[in-house]
Order: sequence, then C-alpha cells, then structure tokens
Amino acid sequence: MIAFDDIRAAQARISGHVLRTPTIYSDAVSRATGAQVWLKLDNLQATGAFKERGAANRLALLTSEERRAGVIAMSAGNHAQAVARMAHLYGISAVIVMPVHTPATKVVRTAAWGAEVVLHGETLAESAAHAHALATAQGRVFVHPYDDPAVMAGQGTMALELIEDAPVALDALIVATGGGGALAGCAVAAAGLAPGIAVYGVEVETYGAFAQVLAGQPIEVGGPTIAEGIAVRDIGQAPLAVIRELVRKVVLVPEQTIEEAIGLLAEGAKVVAEGAGAAGVAALLAHPGTFRGKRVGIPVCGGNIDARILSNVLLRNLLRDGRLLRLHMQIPDRPGVLADIAGKIGAEGGNIIEVSHQRLFAAASVQAAELEVMVEARDRMHADAIVQNLSGSYVVRVI
Repeated sequence: MIAFDDIRAAQARISGHVLRTPTIYSDAVSRATGAQVWLKLDNLQATGAFKERGAANRLALLTSEERRAGVIAMSAGNHAQAVARMAHLYGISAVIVMPVHTPATKVVRTAAWGAEVVLHGETLAESAAHAHALATAQGRVFVHPYDDPAVMAGQGTMALELIEDAPVALDALIVATGGGGALAGCAVAAAGLAPGIAVYGVEVETYGAFAQVLAGQPIEVGGPTIAEGIAVRDIGQAPLAVIRELVRKVVLVPEQTIEEAIGLLAEGAKVVAEGAGAAGVAALLAHPGTFRGKRVGIPVCGGNIDARILSNVLLRNLLRDGRLLRLHMQIPDRPGVLADIAGKIGAEGGNIIEVSHQRLFAAASVQAAELEVMVEARDRMHADAIVQNLSGSYVVRVI
C-alpha cells in the first residue's frame, strides 16, 4: 500500500507541472441534492483531466537510464494526453498506443504534445498487449493508467488539495472509479489528512467491476456508456488492496443519472464535465439518503466531452424535465388549423422550435394530416398547461 507520505512527496514533486485547481462551493448542486457540495475542478488541467497528476509523479521518478529509454502507455483518452504532455515537459520520448477507432480529435491532441501515436487493436485490451510488446522490444518504461503506486500517489494529490482548500471539515468524499487508482490515492490522502471523512467510490451500473469484486461476485460488465473514462473491466490489484481497507463503499449510478449530472453541472454550476467527471454528482442524485445534509467533496475529474454529445445530453435533459415538448397530433386537413395550433401554443407562452407536417402518407384518412411539433416551455407545469390548452381541440400525444 502507498502511504500518506507518498502523496505528500508527490504533491511537492509535481508542483509547477500540474495546476492546483480551485475547490468551489456549488450552491446549484447543493440545492439540487440536499447536500453541501464542494467541487474540485480538475477539469481545468491543461489536458482537461486529473490524469496529469499520476503521470507527472510517475515520470518524475524515472531513473536517468529510464528517461533515456523513454516511456510507453496505452489509452484511448485522458491518460494518453497526460503521459504525452508530461513526457514533453520532462523531455522524455513517449509512445502512446491507441485503438484504431479512437476519435481523431483524441489522436491529434495526444500527438500535439510530441508523442508518437501508434494505432493498434480493436479494443483497449489489444492495444495494451501491443504496448507491452513494444515496451519489451524497445526497452521503454510502461506507464500504467492506474495499477501503479506512483500513479496512485499522484492521483491522491487531488484529494489532498480538496481537503486542504475546503473551508469546512468534510463528511464525505466521492471519487469516480474506473481502474481504482484515483479512488485509492484519494482514500489514502483522506485517511492521512482527515481520518473522519467517509470515502466513496462511484461506478456506472454497466461497469460496476469494483462493486462486484467487493461483494464477492464475478466481474460482468459491458455496454455503451457516456462515462467511458470509468468503463473498466480489468481493475487494478494495487488499488483494490487500498480500497478494501479505506473506502466506505463503492456505489453504482444509472446511465441516465450521469446525463442528469452533466446537465446540472453545466446549467447550474457552469462547469463542463465529461461522463466520468460528473459521476460524483450523479452519486448524490442517485443516493440522496446517503449524502443528504452531509458536507461532501467531489473531484470533477475531467471535462473532455465531445461538443455534439454534450449538446445531445442537454437536449435529452430538457425533454426529461418537460422544458422541451415533442407533441404528436392527428389533425383535420383544412385551412387555418396550423395557425390555430400555433396560436394556442403562443397564447400559453410556448415557443415553437420545429414543425413536421405530413399529409400524404402518415395520416389514417385522406381528410386528416399528422403533425409533430417541438415546443420550448419554462418547466413541466408550463408544459402541462400548453398540452391542456391544445387538448381542448385536438388529440395530443406527448412523445
């Protein structure tokens, strides 16, 4: 196990290479969850994620011979950019192996730090195997994303700063959990600095590897998730030993709740978070009884979310909240009907965003037409009033 002194040493070692990101109280998240919430904004790191901490500490500990040999890592996301950036800062040669279908933007950002990017394998497991083979062949040091004591210690500096900078004594710390390096490092930091803090990990339901292992169950994970940064099958054995001893519980959150957390952070806290970065807030939403009334610290561990995905998430949340309505109506095919419907929506203060009017093929009768309208409303009560006004004259279905 790593010790608290390892994290203190890492904090001094990486100073100047990694930002000491702000810890802020979020009134919006606190009101929405019933907890008192302080957010640690590690989405503001140069590469947009906390992974720089572990990479910086691991590379700083390389011997002169290892520095000359260079490093290699496997990743499809934040770890790739973190190792590439730190290798650039330390003047070390770096090779990053990424799956062949890695989004082009991630490949370009990684290469922009001067690393050699090798695209190999359909999956992360295949990329990892190739990276290990290259490490052996080229004599490079393999930098694991989480199953490495130096990486764990570096990630733990995130909790160290959060606890030091929060103006109150925290009751709980919630850390997004993939391979376990960040959770383990943060748990050691909390135990050394403020032993009374209860530390929780959080995983998305479809990738609950740690929750399953801790419950004595076989690992069964898989499926699409917006929290790809914590969608891990092979957990770290070094982190697992720490987590068994120091972590109160690893909780699971549904996919939809992570989307809601991304929206709450963006609209309420004015913070952009990727799926994994919003997982801690999702835990507050999914488990209110556990955290209500508590003083909670949450690292927003990453903000690298695709703009298109972010826009889709926000629109989906608007639909769930009733602020965006999709209305389907069978209407008589005669002059003035569309104007009447628009008038009724406008009379209630609704804003028409989109209209689809089909008269030739969709309607059951030649005397009818099918109409789909997208309407913007203030809230669910306002949306209900719009539907009620239309329902007095038309058969309305909310879809």
